[in-house]
Amino acid sequence: MSEHNSQQALNYSQENKDDFLNELFDLLRIPSVSADPKFSKDVHEAAKFIKQKLIDAGVDKAEICETAGYPIVYGEKIIDENLPTVLVYGHYDVQPADPYELWDSPPFEPVIKNDRIYARGACDDKGQFYMHVKAFEAMAKTGSLQCNVKFMIEGEEEVGSNNLEIFVNENKEKLKNDVVLISDTSMISMDTPSITAGLRGLSYVEVEVTGPNRDLHSGTYGGAVANPINVLCDMISSLKDENGHITIPGFYDKVEEYSQEYRDTLNKAPFNEEDYKKELDIDAVFGEKGYTTIERIGIRPTLDVNGIWGGYIGEGAKTVLPSKAHAKISMRLVPNQESDEITQLFVDHFNNIAPDYVKVKVTPHHGGESAVVSTDSPAFRAAEKAFKDGWDKKPLPTRDGGSIPIVALFEKKLKSDVLLMGFGLDKDAIHSPNESYGVENFFKGIDTIIRFHGHFAKAE
Repeated sequence: MSEHNSQQALNYSQENKDDFLNELFDLLRIPSVSADPKFSKDVHEAAKFIKQKLIDAGVDKAEICETAGYPIVYGEKIIDENLPTVLVYGHYDVQPADPYELWDSPPFEPVIKNDRIYARGACDDKGQFYMHVKAFEAMAKTGSLQCNVKFMIEGEEEVGSNNLEIFVNENKEKLKNDVVLISDTSMISMDTPSITAGLRGLSYVEVEVTGPNRDLHSGTYGGAVANPINVLCDMISSLKDENGHITIPGFYDKVEEYSQEYRDTLNKAPFNEEDYKKELDIDAVFGEKGYTTIERIGIRPTLDVNGIWGGYIGEGAKTVLPSKAHAKISMRLVPNQESDEITQLFVDHFNNIAPDYVKVKVTPHHGGESAVVSTDSPAFRAAEKAFKDGWDKKPLPTRDGGSIPIVALFEKKLKSDVLLMGFGLDKDAIHSPNESYGVENFFKGIDTIIRFHGHFAKAE
C-alpha cells in the first residue's frame, strides 16, 4: 500500500467516525448470548447483521455457514491470488450480562460515558472484530487494499467454539491464508502499546457432590449425616496448599520453568502494584509464592472456582441439610500442559480425595491449548511497524493470562501464523458488569489495522 493510498483509507475512517460508531451500537444492541438458549434468535440475528455489513463494506462474497450450533459468518475479497492473504477471526457471541442489577446502564443499550462505550460485548469481541470490518471498508472504498482479506466470525467462542474445528477441517482451502489476525486481547495501556505473544490454555469442569438421597432437616439429621456443601468446600480447599501451589499429582510435570533472564524481561513491562490494588479495591495481591503478579498471569497455571451453589438460598431461613452441592472450576494452562490430560488428572484426583460418605461426579466442559506466537514472523514485524506509526513507540511483546483455544487450532490445522493484535485494556471489565471499550481504542485500532495491511503487503 503506498503511503498516499494508506492516507486515503485513514482519511475515510476519520470522515466516517459517526457512521462507524452507530453501526457498532446497532450490533451491540443485539443480545447475542450463546450460553443461554433464550437468546438463540438474537444470536442468529447478529450473524445476519454481520453478513450484511461485510457486503456493505465491499466483500465479493459473504455467507452464513451453518454448523451444529450457531453459524459462522464468512466473507472474502480476493484482489490477486499472488498477494498476501489476511484471515480475520472474531466472534459475535457475548457473555451473559447477569447480574443485570450491577450494571449502571442496561447492558444491551450502549452508551458513551467518559469517552468509553458501555455495553456487553463492547470490547469482547464485537468492538474489536468490528474494527477490522471498518478498516477493510476504508481500504476497499478508497482503492487502497493491497492484501486479500477473509473474514471468519463465529458465534460460539464464549461456549467453547465446539463446532469451529469441524468447520476449519472441512474448509482448509477456503481458509488458506498467510496470517490469522485476531483482535480479542488487550494492551498494557494507551501509553504503552503491546502485542500478545502468548496465551494460556484452559480446562473447565463442573463437579457435583451428593450426600443423602434427598434434602434433610438439619436439626433431625445435622451432625449425623455429611453435608455435601461442607464436604465440597473442604475438597476445593485441599486443591491448593498454603503457598498457592496446586496439589493435583502430576499437574506441574510439564510446566516449563523459565530462566531468570526471561522472567526479568517479562517483568520490565510497566506495572504498578499499588494502582493495580486500587483499581480492584483490594488490600493485597495473592498468588503462587515465588512469582510476581505479571508472572502469575502470564507463565504460571491456575485453578479457580468460578461458581458454587447448593442448598437453600432464598429469602429468610430454611434449616435444610442439602442433598447436593455443585461447583464450576477452571484451570488456566501454560505451554506443554495438554487440556485433556490435565482434565483427566483433575477427575482422578477429585475422585480419590472424596470421602466415603459422599459420591462425586465430574463433568468436563470445554477446554483448549495454550499458544505461543512468534515474535519474528513477517506479520509480527508488520504489526510492530503499524503500532510505531500510530504510537511513535515500539510495542512490547506480552504474555496474556486469558485463553483463546482456537489459536492453537489455527496453528495446527491451517499451518498459519497467528497475530494477536488487541486494543482492549484491563479496565474494560470484560465478562463483568459495566463492560466498556474506549472510543479512542476503537478508532486507533481501525487506523492501526489499516497501517498493518500496508506493511504486511510489503513484508518479506
